[in-house]
Amino acid sequence: MANVQGAVFDDETIEAARIAFAREARFTLGAVQMAGLPDTDLPEVAFAGRSNVGKSSLINALVGQHRLARASNAPGRTREINFFVVDDVLRLVDLPGYGFARAARSEVKKFQNLGRDYLRGRPNLKRAYLLIDARHGLKDVDKEALDAFDVSAVSYQVVLTKADKITAPQAQKLVEQTLKLISRRPAAFPRVIATSAEKGAGMPQLRAEIMLACGLAHEAVVAKT
Repeated sequence: MANVQGAVFDDETIEAARIAFAREARFTLGAVQMAGLPDTDLPEVAFAGRSNVGKSSLINALVGQHRLARASNAPGRTREINFFVVDDVLRLVDLPGYGFARAARSEVKKFQNLGRDYLRGRPNLKRAYLLIDARHGLKDVDKEALDAFDVSAVSYQVVLTKADKITAPQAQKLVEQTLKLISRRPAAFPRVIATSAEKGAGMPQLRAEIMLACGLAHEAVVAKT
């Protein structure tokens, strides 16, 4: 699966990112309010998306673990911001899902607003990754998330999940359609990655993107084609 529009990472960068994410990764805390967030001493990338889009599975696939991030069969169960540290050099942040939750409306609003407050108030946040189920593409509720990113002026990149559930031509078409839809959005990063947590597709490229966004790799390693 191609990950970008007109750009690829060289083998050296892919391997460096693989090694970095193969090092120790651990859960550090779950925060239910802004006052409980960790220090801003490490660069962070955050993962957002509709409930049951596969955020936990993707985080686990990135670090090569099965149970680092806890997945649930019940959509909307993530009601706090979960922080994971990789090799003591960067944090992965799992934001509460949106769009559906088995909770009272007031409770849903509370933990979804927590995610929005995080996006607006985290100076060490280098990039947010908006996860979209490749079987369904961008929905109206996802466009609300895009608006929130743009208002917060947070650099974000779209990641298609579960791309193994569609054909390669369908995935490529969806990448192109998504790029077109976000092309005029001011905070959108102009590359879309198609991934499969189950098959591992797109994970090497996503690791490299994260390293680059966090200043742990150099722009020169991106080769334009």
